[in-house]
Amino acid sequence: MKAFAKAFAKAFAKAFTGTFSGTGALVRLILRRDRVVLPLWVLSLSLLPVAIANTMYDLYPTAAERQSYIDIVTSTPTFLALYGHAFGHSLGAITAWRLGGTVLFVGLASLLSVIRHTRAEEEAGRRELLGATALGRQAPLIAALLVTCGADFVLGAIAAASLIAYGLPVAGSVAFGLSWAVFGWAFAALAAAVAQMTEGARAARGISIALLGLSLALRMAGDVGQEDEPSWLSWLTPFGWIQHIHLYGEQRWWVFALFAGVGAVFVSCALALCARRDLGSGLLPTRPGRAEAVGWLRGPLGLAWRLQRGSLIAWTLGFAALGGILGGIAEGGVQVIRDNPKLEVVVQRLGGSSGIADTYFAAIMGLLGLVAAGYAIGAALRLRGEETSGRAEPVLAASVSRQRWAASHLAFAILGAAILLGAAGIAAGLAYGLSTDDVGGDFGRVLSAALVQLPAVWVLVGVSAALFGLLPRLAASVGWAALAACVLIEEFGRPLQLSKGVLDLSPFAHVPKLPADDVLAAPLVWLVLISSVLVAAGLLGLRRRDVPASG
Repeated sequence: MKAFAKAFAKAFAKAFTGTFSGTGALVRLILRRDRVVLPLWVLSLSLLPVAIANTMYDLYPTAAERQSYIDIVTSTPTFLALYGHAFGHSLGAITAWRLGGTVLFVGLASLLSVIRHTRAEEEAGRRELLGATALGRQAPLIAALLVTCGADFVLGAIAAASLIAYGLPVAGSVAFGLSWAVFGWAFAALAAAVAQMTEGARAARGISIALLGLSLALRMAGDVGQEDEPSWLSWLTPFGWIQHIHLYGEQRWWVFALFAGVGAVFVSCALALCARRDLGSGLLPTRPGRAEAVGWLRGPLGLAWRLQRGSLIAWTLGFAALGGILGGIAEGGVQVIRDNPKLEVVVQRLGGSSGIADTYFAAIMGLLGLVAAGYAIGAALRLRGEETSGRAEPVLAASVSRQRWAASHLAFAILGAAILLGAAGIAAGLAYGLSTDDVGGDFGRVLSAALVQLPAVWVLVGVSAALFGLLPRLAASVGWAALAACVLIEEFGRPLQLSKGVLDLSPFAHVPKLPADDVLAAPLVWLVLISSVLVAAGLLGLRRRDVPASG
């Protein structure tokens, strides 16, 4: 036994002085670089469950009220698709049910963090510089996983401790916190594997986020049309696994083994690929380009189209499909609500006092507006990626002004968001109109509910553009943090009973709730003016600062 322990310790020490050497120093470097962003998303997400629990208690203080609420809401396919099944009617169970989709942001933050410190570093050339030192080949990958998984663990621990302190059952609270942590671990491991397959951080992010969205779509498909419990489809997705744990019921602790198994498989694949591939290469081959550029590609707008077209087409198809699905299920949910006066009262408490269908589409399009803002911010921040990677300098060395180069990418951020929301509005309007046999009456109303989100989206584009021109090192972190703040305010601001001053910080709070509300031009004009001023400030700052900017 002593000989085995000695051999294991020797092999472990050899690994960390060879393949994994320098991991500790890289962990400290990552923590130094993410000293603002990391605590921000950990604390904002970890304290959300106890806030929602307090809100649910204020709204439904008795077990009978909670049972009635759950029975009514889960009787319609629309809300089953959005929130899933609820297992139990205790305060803990209703809190876990209400936060079922919020775990998406844990997975999103985890996969983005891993890709940022692996493939993005390699693409920018910093990984090659570090590799010239006494750094192990797989140290960057292990360091990124350690920091991300550690942050997920802290997030889950704070969430569990806050729920226990609030008075919820210890076992259920621990299971809840652990479920959020292992969910983040699973998608961190997935991103680690995807980052080894692609040659660019943008492709790695796109594939990882697409798999995260597919996982959510499978959960929604597994819940819709199932009255008692999710179908077998929910066992194909981590979102469904969390449901099957029965967090505040008779916990199924063995389900956590699924997360551990998936994480171990992806991490093993990532390590194997990292050990065998060349630096800067990936498993997925890249297609060589033309020897000479075609005519339309010789200007900055054509180049921006070449760089942005893949993501724009993929996002557009996704929005069109999602809009069609949400528009198609709307009428069935509305009919169920109309037949149940109690459910109509619940819907009014969730979304407003206007027509049921109008309230539904106002909420859905507001959510799609937030998602479209994610695309728009990413398209705007492509400027920073082109600058840090060194690809902007050859373009600017030609007869291309900085403003013209920046405007070519910002055009895709501004017009691309319009294309996405237009596709979702058209698909949802057609699907809903066909289900009600009134395409002419419903199509325009649903489309207007989608397009009215644009001014708010453009404000966030303006924030990213202004930061890129004035404070480029903060452009990515602050830009994404602004979107995260808007998501938290829009989705949880009213349930948490935040003050009007806090709610008004989100530009989406000033968008009319179409198709029910009247269109007021003043708020929309102000949003457009604010976004225009921010973009102009960014272009002016770009003209005056050094290119490339360090950091």
